Amino acid sequence: MINFEKPRIFQEAVDFSLDVYKLTRNFPKEESFGITSQLRRAAVSISLNIAEGSSRTKKEFSHFLDMARGSCYEIVPLLKISLGLNYIKEIEYQAYYERIDLLVRKINALKKSINLKP
Repeated sequence: MINFEKPRIFQEAVDFSLDVYKLTRNFPKEESFGITSQLRRAAVSISLNIAEGSSRTKKEFSHFLDMARGSCYEIVPLLKISLGLNYIKEIEYQAYYERIDLLVRKINALKKSINLKP
């Protein structure tokens, strides 16, 4: 197992991106290069930043975790817009919002733990 695969948050981020792909599968075709693409890219970016950052120094890893967190924050308005356009239901919005909130808290905890290690 490669080092970045050990933190549980990495697998949770991968699972989240897979679910975003499934969620957006039924979005209108005209959104292929719009909301669909942006949601997918932001979701995948979370695990990519965790993976890439884990191979760097603590300071750089901390920066990559900031970028992963930023990708989480990018997803929220995209979900809100998707809800407003009736691409997703309120229950889906709430479920994904809660998962993003949990990912952000776990990213913050991981960031804190690497900054505390000597």
